[in-house]
Amino acid sequence: MVARPGAAQGRGVTVAAVEWWSIEVLNGRGSAARWKDAHGTLLIEASVTNGAVDWAWHEHRWGVVLEVAFLDEWRWEFFYALPAVQAALDAVPDPLSGLAVHRGRGGSSGTRLPRRPRPLAGAGAVELPEPDPDPIQEDAVEPSWIEPGLYEERPAPMPDPLPSDEPAANSTGSAVR
Repeated sequence: MVARPGAAQGRGVTVAAVEWWSIEVLNGRGSAARWKDAHGTLLIEASVTNGAVDWAWHEHRWGVVLEVAFLDEWRWEFFYALPAVQAALDAVPDPLSGLAVHRGRGGSSGTRLPRRPRPLAGAGAVELPEPDPDPIQEDAVEPSWIEPGLYEERPAPMPDPLPSDEPAANSTGSAVR
């Protein structure tokens, strides 16, 4: 068995962290695969000569993805600003919505950060909040076919007094005996 250099001295191996960047080109009036054939060699040569440590092409039904790894962000920015790279990106088949340039691996890869856990469904789900202890009270609505004031709470009218309770008055204003 062959030992790695530095392993006998107890030192670990240093692995450089890289930043991946992606250029996604979608099919448009022309094929993204043909765009790759026309501009791919130039993009790879420009990336490697400007500090890229790894690269990969991915072809999909919907287009192509170029993934490029740089040790530093400033190397990517320098590569991206090159006139040859800008000319290649200006020549994509769909210039309005057929180009996506972003940090991270492209295509169907996930994000650099893990997803937040989703709430469980069913019995393990979080319970619903308690209902409002003081609900809004609404006014009672009477049906339109009932006369207004029929159910209002007021005393019943007093009956008219009987004529025997009051003295009868004649037309002259004197009481009759």
